Amino acid sequence: MELSYSLVEIATVAKTILSEVTCKVILFEGEMGAGKTTLIKALAKQLGITEITGSPTYGFVNVYEGENGEIINHFDFYRMESDEEAFDMGIEEYFYDDCWNFIEWPSKALAVIPEKRILVKIEKVAENERKLVLSTKY
Repeated sequence: MELSYSLVEIATVAKTILSEVTCKVILFEGEMGAGKTTLIKALAKQLGITEITGSPTYGFVNVYEGENGEIINHFDFYRMESDEEAFDMGIEEYFYDDCWNFIEWPSKALAVIPEKRILVKIEKVAENERKLVLSTKY
């Protein structure tokens, strides 16, 4: 699936993504400032999470629980230097439960991420315009 959208359409895009995905492990790729965290916030809102602070760059993961019981594990691997760091944080435990796992910069720890996953590539086309490609191939 491929979408072009403006930032004012982000809620609709999030709703579309959630209606299309077939698993709860979603990888987000795009350059710095492409809108990965912004899209994750919109997805979280669609899932009933009202208080998402931002990207967990220094702690690798933030966990959010919505009023409806949905749980999101929001990972940011930008500063991760090895798969060992992911194992040290107990990453495999996050994937056992029926939680949503949103992962920014997944290429930094691809070996520890389940193979059943969805990839969302975001490209900044203009200041308020993005192109998104959703696929099951990484």
